[in-house]
Amino acid sequence: MVYRVGPAWSMSLAQLEDKLQETPFAECGMTQEKSVGWTPPRGQENGALAESVGGQWLLKLMMESKAVPASVINRKMKERAAQIEATTGRKPGKKESKELKEEAKLELLPMAFTRQGAVNVWVDPEARLLMVDAGSQGKADEVLTCLAKAMDGLAAMPLQTAVSPVAAMSDWLLSQEPPAGFSIDRECELKAPDESKAVVRYSRHALDIDEVQQHITTGKVPTRLAMTWEGRVSFVLTEGLQIKKLSFVDGVFQDDGAASKDDRFDADAAIATGEIRKLIPDLVSALGGELVIGASAAEPQEPATAVSSLAASPESAPF
Repeated sequence: MVYRVGPAWSMSLAQLEDKLQETPFAECGMTQEKSVGWTPPRGQENGALAESVGGQWLLKLMMESKAVPASVINRKMKERAAQIEATTGRKPGKKESKELKEEAKLELLPMAFTRQGAVNVWVDPEARLLMVDAGSQGKADEVLTCLAKAMDGLAAMPLQTAVSPVAAMSDWLLSQEPPAGFSIDRECELKAPDESKAVVRYSRHALDIDEVQQHITTGKVPTRLAMTWEGRVSFVLTEGLQIKKLSFVDGVFQDDGAASKDDRFDADAAIATGEIRKLIPDLVSALGGELVIGASAAEPQEPATAVSSLAASPESAPF
């Protein structure tokens, strides 16, 4: 998700590093269900938690969780309840059953498998943009909570555009005239807004066909549309102004086998952030510009810049 950072926030990279060091990532303890903390975005042990490449700040929040299937916990709890009933002649009540369930979970947690996931965060301090590479609002909110603890005075609001993605995508598909610099690719999802919730999906399919236009004219709205910007960056735009499946076209990244790992990270990060910094204003311009909350129609608005869920693969972009 991409957010506009409020004017009150001000922090140096060194100050941010000090704050992040207060909550570094540590693996879950024996009976700990979840652990969240910051980890070096460069991937080096004991490396910096806040990296700056070309003035762009890169962070990474690591999350680890343990989960025991509810069916296993319930089975364990019922076994203990049966033992109590057999030895005492009484059946555990609701409160005691709840306690037995919690005890069973704590006993099983040390044997549970762990699952790890990382969320990349990109801060553009000059443009006052904060980008969270999260595929869901819940995960983005969790990252923002952690960021708020590290970035004193942070106030971030989701960006909005004057024209909704749904309206814009409908127009592009009906007219078969994508905005300047963009092309329509071969993936689309159309949904009926009524109670039927009918869905039509096209994958690896040409979209310049009468059938697509008929679906739209009869009421279905596009909720996902694959596009490519300037022949360099491909992505799927969603109804919620998210960017999914972001990838860079072959040739965007330079393959220099002689470069060191650090040099490769810096080069890839500079190229990736540089490309997306150009894509964002072009996309939001195509969506009517940034909608500034509280600004009247006569007031000039900030340069258009807003998208969500920059889900590039780690191999394509190290942020």
